[in-house]
Amino acid sequence: MVMIDRDKCTGCGLCAADCIAFNIEIKDEKACVKRECFKCGHCVAICPAGAVSVPEYEMGDVEDYHRESFRLDPENVLHSIKFRRSIRSYKSEQVQMEDLEKLLQAGRYTATAKNHQDCCFVFIQNELEQLKSMVWDFIDEIGKGEGQKIAKELLPYVSFNRRRKANAKDDYLFRNAPVVLFITSDWPLDAGLAAQNIETMAVALGLGALYNGYLARIADANEELKKWLGIDGKTIKACMLLGYPDRTYARTAPRRAANVVWK
Repeated sequence: MVMIDRDKCTGCGLCAADCIAFNIEIKDEKACVKRECFKCGHCVAICPAGAVSVPEYEMGDVEDYHRESFRLDPENVLHSIKFRRSIRSYKSEQVQMEDLEKLLQAGRYTATAKNHQDCCFVFIQNELEQLKSMVWDFIDEIGKGEGQKIAKELLPYVSFNRRRKANAKDDYLFRNAPVVLFITSDWPLDAGLAAQNIETMAVALGLGALYNGYLARIADANEELKKWLGIDGKTIKACMLLGYPDRTYARTAPRRAANVVWK
C-alpha cells in the first residue's frame, strides 16, 4: 500500500492531482491515502518532499531527477533507432554480468498494462549448451514422426535440424549468440515493450540483438524445457538472442516511404 510520511508532507496536493485512481486526498493540509490501489508510483515520483513510498517495492532504486543525466538527445535517439540492425552473427565472447543486469533493469522498468509488472526474464548464458540440447532433442522427437503427418508450423524446425546435423556451424536457431533471453508475460504487449527497451540498452552497451520467434514458439511448446527454465505454467511471449556483433555496419539501411495519415 502507498504510505505517506506526514512529517515530510507539505500538503502541496501534487500527488492527489496526479493520481489516476483518485486515491489520494488532502485532509488537514496533509495527503491521505483512501484505499488500496494498483501502485503505479506516480505519487512517489511527483512528490517534491519525498514523502511518499510504496514499501513493497524496492524504494532504494528510486532516483531523483537531474536533467543533465536523464535527458535524451532527440537526434542521437533517432540515429540509434535508424542504425540498429537485427544481428545474426555473434562473437563467442561472453556478456559481462554487469551488462546483463543493465539489460534486466531496462526491461524491468518498462511500462506494463495496469502496472501488472508481470514480465519474467530468463537469461541463459552459463547453461546455454544444456538449453540447446533440450531444444534440439525436442525437435528430434518431432522429426521422428516423419512417416506420419507433421504439423505445418513444425516443418521448419525439422529443416533447421537437418541443416544443423549436416553442418554443426549452421545453427539457425541460436546463431552462436552467447545469451538467450526469454520473456514471459500475461499481456503480449508487455513482453514486446520490454524487449524493445532491452534492445535499446543492448545497443548502448555495444551489444546486438535478434528477436527470435522460431525459438520462442518451440521453447513454449516444450513443457519440460519451461519447467527447467522455471517458467512452467507461463507463456513465452518474446525471445531474444544477445551478444557482441561479429559484423560492423557502415550506414543505416533504407526503408519504404512511411505509410502515414496526418490529420
